[in-house]
Amino acid sequence: MKHFPKLLSSQIGFDVAQSMLDGFNRHYGSFRAAAVRAKALFEAGDWLALQKLARDRIASYDDRVEECVHLLEDEYDAENIDDEIWQQIKLHYIGLLTQHLQPECAETFFNSVCCKILHRSYFNNDFIFVRPVISTEYLENDEPAAKPTYRAYYPGKDGLAATLERIVTNFQLERPFEDLSRDVSCIIDSIHETYGAFSEAVNFQVHVLSSLFYRNKAAYIVGRIINGELLLPFAVPIRHVKPGLLALDTVLLKREQLQIIFSFSHSYFLVDMDVPSAYVDFLGTIMPGKPRAEIYTSVGLQKQGKNLFYRDLLKHLSHSSDHFIVAPGIKGLVMVVFTLPSFPYVFKIIKDAFPPPKETTRQKIQEKYLLVKRHDRLGRMADTLEYSSVALPLARLDEALLRELEKEAPSMIEYEGDSLIIKHVYIERRMVPLNLFLQNGDDADIEHAIKEYGDAVKELMQANIFPGDMLYKNFGVTRQGRVVFYDYDEIEYLTDCNVRHVPQARNEEDELSAEPWYAVGPNDIFPETYSTFLLGDPTVRQYFMRHHADFFDPKLWQTHKDMLLKGDLPDFFPYDKSVRFCNRFPARFASTHQCCAHEAGAAPGTETARADGGGSDAARAA
Repeated sequence: MKHFPKLLSSQIGFDVAQSMLDGFNRHYGSFRAAAVRAKALFEAGDWLALQKLARDRIASYDDRVEECVHLLEDEYDAENIDDEIWQQIKLHYIGLLTQHLQPECAETFFNSVCCKILHRSYFNNDFIFVRPVISTEYLENDEPAAKPTYRAYYPGKDGLAATLERIVTNFQLERPFEDLSRDVSCIIDSIHETYGAFSEAVNFQVHVLSSLFYRNKAAYIVGRIINGELLLPFAVPIRHVKPGLLALDTVLLKREQLQIIFSFSHSYFLVDMDVPSAYVDFLGTIMPGKPRAEIYTSVGLQKQGKNLFYRDLLKHLSHSSDHFIVAPGIKGLVMVVFTLPSFPYVFKIIKDAFPPPKETTRQKIQEKYLLVKRHDRLGRMADTLEYSSVALPLARLDEALLRELEKEAPSMIEYEGDSLIIKHVYIERRMVPLNLFLQNGDDADIEHAIKEYGDAVKELMQANIFPGDMLYKNFGVTRQGRVVFYDYDEIEYLTDCNVRHVPQARNEEDELSAEPWYAVGPNDIFPETYSTFLLGDPTVRQYFMRHHADFFDPKLWQTHKDMLLKGDLPDFFPYDKSVRFCNRFPARFASTHQCCAHEAGAAPGTETARADGGGSDAARAA
């Protein structure tokens, strides 16, 4: 470590702190610019560009961190700055954040940069922000021209219909609505059907977040209705229904519906937030009990969510006493998976070696997980938090788990004092493995889970994802009863797969052979063969064939592939299609209303609209 004169060291400390904050400000500036760009792309219906924008935004954080690290190394020889100056850097940084509008995210950026430069022995509150310092309570932008976090509307004067129309038009979307009055009347009728007739209290008002939430092919209005002591959440998705025309697709009024659209299995929203903590606070009021870490992640601040998650883990460890254990279920060939029973997550470590028939590498597996992180997950693929150099207390690890790690992933662990250092780990929300759910469920559970499984795989097809290993053990059931895929080491783009029929057997020996009698290429898939390992149980077979008889027909898979290659991106609905206004109030909609295109001959399970810039390369990127 270099030692500098006191006066010089103080100046260096301030300069480094300012450089780090400048790096964060560049990051957050591009983060907000992406959300502003999303509005224009949504209005234009340029879905491929919108997906690319979302992918690029995820990568931009790490790019800004690396950029800042290189600057500090080149300008200040950061790796050789002594401990006293590093502590001064943190103190100067705190001073710079006192009037900042995103202090919690800036603290996380500071941690990200420091963790690239400093040894893990410095990962304590003297040098990084293990605990937050700047409070975000009541934080708002007080500048006169600033956009408020949310707008308050009072329907008592003009009536609820006029108020709802004003809420929509205040977002100033460039495209006109097909029939806004009709859609607003659908919202009002849905509210009355859900909550019944309620008297308007003196404080009757509607709060709406000031920015739209963009994802996939929809823009969401998110808000809450206050009436007396009631707080009623809502989200209204806006979609394109005809060339150049928009419509309100439905209104989601139940907390469970909002929890699903903000869940860990969906891609991150693009939303412009001046004060992100204020948005997270608002969303917390309409989804009580949802961890702040997950809310930050869902609005695109996944690094902040990751930071909060780790703080939650440390807090939980200090207030619990159970042991980390090997996760129940069938052991995988690629990962060691363990969990803490009192904490609803699983920890996944890549093994050092993979037994046959697995033919992969650690690098390829990490690339698959990165692909999923940046892909449109459509509510069917679990998000993962990726960490390096995680220290867990040895006393909290079950002996059987330690032996498993020493046997299967010795290069990924290191003993240091009373801690086990895990060099690389993925962390995911814990779900009930689908195979265990099917074993333990009654007939109604099995039917629901099998329908969900088939829907999940078909939606993955729409997202250009071939799961690879489709065994039930690689899927989980969430708290909301949705089936989600979580094993990514064999996924491929569907457009890269060759969908094939099983050739006719040449003779009796072919029919009795345990091995294929026909050549199989590395990307060949044979849907007809999936029944062998999916339909062994008679009850499962009954419900599978009831809901997804087409699953084993290569035509289904080829149809989805062809649509993607043409650039036709399907619409996806993270809510039951029965609640869509065109289905809930069909008499109010013309038979030509495009939102019901699936009833007019679109591919099974899909509703499609041609994206700009079609072609195989664009489809693969989607």
